[in-house]
Amino acid sequence: MDFETLSTWADEELKSLVKVLPADIQEASKKVAISFEEKPGHGAFDHELEGDELGLFEGPCALDDDGPEELPRIRLFLCNLWEWVGEEEHDYRDEVGTTFLHELGHYLGWDEEEVNARGLE
Repeated sequence: MDFETLSTWADEELKSLVKVLPADIQEASKKVAISFEEKPGHGAFDHELEGDELGLFEGPCALDDDGPEELPRIRLFLCNLWEWVGEEEHDYRDEVGTTFLHELGHYLGWDEEEVNARGLE
């Protein structure tokens, strides 16, 4: 599948998902930059990653006193997501949403246990 199509589907999914989130979570999601990438490899610390990650949160969480030099960002690795779900569009769209919510949970200050307790693993 080409990256342009995967990006279009991911963008459609996120726009639909954000509309149904509680108002406070919608507001939080507007404070985080979202990037679509094929795979890890372009970030400053990507050499520390395994390479099969589905998404990654970077930057200060909502609970931190963030400075203007560091903005929060969610990176979604679309080719990894596509491969993870067995190259099926419906499952891909679902996993894009789940991965986004998982990473958004980290922005909100939730650790892995809290993210998992909310069903966002």
